Amino acid sequence: MELPQLRSFLAVVETESFTRAAAQVSISQPALSQQIMNLERVLGHRLLHRLGKRTVPTEAGKVLLERARRILREVEDAGRELGDQAGLERRITVGAVQTVMPFLLTGLITDCRRTHPHLHIDAREDFRADLVTAVVEGELDLAVVPNPVREPRVATELLLREPLLLVVGRGHPFAARTEIEVRDLAAETFVSLGDASSLATQIRAFFGDQHLQPRFGYRCAQVATLKRWVAAGMGISLLPRLARQPEDGDQLVYLRLAGNDLQRELVVIRHVQRYRSRGAEQFLEALRRHVADYQAGLTAANPA
Repeated sequence: MELPQLRSFLAVVETESFTRAAAQVSISQPALSQQIMNLERVLGHRLLHRLGKRTVPTEAGKVLLERARRILREVEDAGRELGDQAGLERRITVGAVQTVMPFLLTGLITDCRRTHPHLHIDAREDFRADLVTAVVEGELDLAVVPNPVREPRVATELLLREPLLLVVGRGHPFAARTEIEVRDLAAETFVSLGDASSLATQIRAFFGDQHLQPRFGYRCAQVATLKRWVAAGMGISLLPRLARQPEDGDQLVYLRLAGNDLQRELVVIRHVQRYRSRGAEQFLEALRRHVADYQAGLTAANPA
C-alpha cells in the first residue's frame, strides 16, 4: 500500500469521478485507475463501484476511507513537525470572514512580518461554512469566524464578544437621535451582505425573533460596498463594532438599538487532531494580544 494510492482513492471518493480525481491529484486518468487497481489487489477487496454517473465506495471502501484519511493526516502532521524546528522558516495559512479579515487580521499579519520574520502567513477571506470545511480538511491552520460553529472536528476558543450596531448615513433622520428602538426600523430599507454571510443570517434571525420583516433593498459581498450604500442614503444596516473605522465618521453614524443586547461572538477554530505547529501557536498568541489591545483601546475611549 502506497501513499499515492491512498491519495488517489480519497480523490475519487471526494469527487465521485475518476476524471475529476485525476485532475485533482495531477496525474492521468489511466495512471489513477492503475493505482486504484493496485490498491484493490493489495487489499483483496473492490473499493469503488459506479452508481449511475457517480463513483462511490463499496462497503470495503467505506472501511478504508477513514483509515486512509487518518494515515494521510498523520503523514502530513509528521512532515509539519519535522519541518517545525527552531530557526527555520514556518508557513501557516489563516482564514477569516469578510467582517473580520480587513478589520482585525490584515494589520496583524502585516505586523507579524516585522515581529516574526521567520513566520510566513498566507490568508484566506471566505464565508464561515467554507472556512470551517477548510480547517477540517487541513487547508487552514486556524480561522476566525462567528459562533455558532457546529462541527465536532474543530476546537473553538472565544476571542471577542462585540455588539452589532445600527449604521446610518449622516443625512438620515436617525443620525440626530440618541435612542433607536426595533419598532422604528419597520419602514426602513436595509443594506445587507449576501445570504451566505453569517452576519446576514444572524440579522435575519434577530428580526424574525422580533416579528419584524424589514425590506432588504441592497445586497452586497463586501462591507466596503455596504458602507457606500448607507453613506449615500440608500438604506441602513447593522454591522459589528469591529467594522466601525475612524474614517467612517464623516459619512456614517453608529447607534445602539435600545432594549436589545444584539451581539456576536468571534471564535478561533482549529482542528482537534492536527499537529499544532509553532507558527500557528505564535500567530495565535499575537492574535490574542492584538484583541486585548483593541479592547483596551475601546475601554480607554469610552471609560465607564
